[in-house]
Amino acid sequence: MHRFLKIYLHILMYMPDVTTVRMRSDTKALLDDLKLNPRETYDDVVRRLARAAYDDEPLSPEEIEAMEEGIADIKAGRVYTLDEIMKECGDDKVIKARKL
Repeated sequence: MHRFLKIYLHILMYMPDVTTVRMRSDTKALLDDLKLNPRETYDDVVRRLARAAYDDEPLSPEEIEAMEEGIADIKAGRVYTLDEIMKECGDDKVIKARKL
């Protein structure tokens, strides 16, 4: 019993805090696909994704203004379809091929 206690205390001292997370098998499959290498842990994958979710560079006033102008254009109906843009760029062949 003393040996077990010694091993347990060693594990507690040198292992970082861990927890169990329940997830669906299809979610696990998604995480598997996102691994950069087969030996990457799920913790590594989740931490990488969580860090990527935060934008550490706030939008500039110019970027915010451009977004507001774009939203106003959409609300006012000043939009073009992909076909209209491609036609204007002279890409009629692509348009015709897509419609076949």
